[in-house]
Amino acid sequence: MTPTSPTSPTSPTSPTISMSPMVRHPLSVAVLAALAAAGVGVALAAAAGTGPVAAWSALAEGMFGTPYAVGSSLNSAAVLALIATGFTVAHRAGLVNVGGEGQLSAGGVTGAAAGLALPAGVPAALGVPVVLLAGFAGGAAWAGIAAWLHTRRGTSEVITTLLLNFIGIGLVSVCVHEQALLRQPVTSSETLPQSAPLPTGGQLPLIGGPESPATALVVVAALVTAVTAVVLRHTATGLSLTAAGHSGAASARLGLPVNRLKAGGLMTAGGLAGVAGAGLVATAPFVLAEHFSSGYGFTGLVVGLLARGSLTAVAAVALLFGFLTNGGLNLQLAAHVPAATVQIVQSVLVLFIAAAMLWTRTNSTSRSAR
Repeated sequence: MTPTSPTSPTSPTSPTISMSPMVRHPLSVAVLAALAAAGVGVALAAAAGTGPVAAWSALAEGMFGTPYAVGSSLNSAAVLALIATGFTVAHRAGLVNVGGEGQLSAGGVTGAAAGLALPAGVPAALGVPVVLLAGFAGGAAWAGIAAWLHTRRGTSEVITTLLLNFIGIGLVSVCVHEQALLRQPVTSSETLPQSAPLPTGGQLPLIGGPESPATALVVVAALVTAVTAVVLRHTATGLSLTAAGHSGAASARLGLPVNRLKAGGLMTAGGLAGVAGAGLVATAPFVLAEHFSSGYGFTGLVVGLLARGSLTAVAAVALLFGFLTNGGLNLQLAAHVPAATVQIVQSVLVLFIAAAMLWTRTNSTSRSAR
């Protein structure tokens, strides 16, 4: 009688772990990770002296409890989705764009400048596209610096985009402190260092009713993500971009303009981050101020990394981060939970999603090898 091989599928020492495609889907992974991270947040709140029921109620109230909460969460998710979509485009070209914060800052500056230059009485149908397109141009130009250095000098885009972040943040500070640039006229010692408010024609219209702050940027982000998915998956441009990202040398031998594709991918990423920056300026209180981005550029980078090239996952993770961020603010205000708890929950969410995706990939590889 032949003994059973240790590696045999029927061996009791080698159980087969099977997961349905639905469980392995990026959306499912993101949802399960978000629930686990929320549980960690409730546990931390309990350790801080707040009961689990009160903590969970405050978190849920901040995420879904009111039209205002939902609208604020959607606005945050829209900004993150734009940055992460751009990151995905650059990643498809074989580049890693870590300069979302600087590109967002540059887009905020150019968007504010364009909005303040609008004539009085301009309709929003004309003024808002001008502000957003100016933001795209500013972000694309900022990323274009890194693109030129990479394609012409061979400089790592990771280093250049990272360093340009700090210059972009400094650019905002200079613009809002200098009256010769974008600072509002100083009328008293209490006048804040910020730009004047954008005229009505440059302000993003609301889409969620009088009780919701959700703006048209939500629609813009949804359209941009959907159109980008179609372009990358179903067009010759998307195929060329993917080929250049996989093997620049082979693509060049086939006659593809590799440098142009890489530069275009990185500048598109910068442009979308710039649109996010201009959108923030065109949202209440409609001014450019220091730290107006609140770190969206870095959070959008995390969203793009976790999405792993899937624009469906970009939308899902951006929504999760947007709602969790807003819920965390209410957790701090209503339940008196320390602000650090929110940061811990976001970090745990990142770890859970990354670990779950790694586990599903390893599990799939193991099954295919058997």
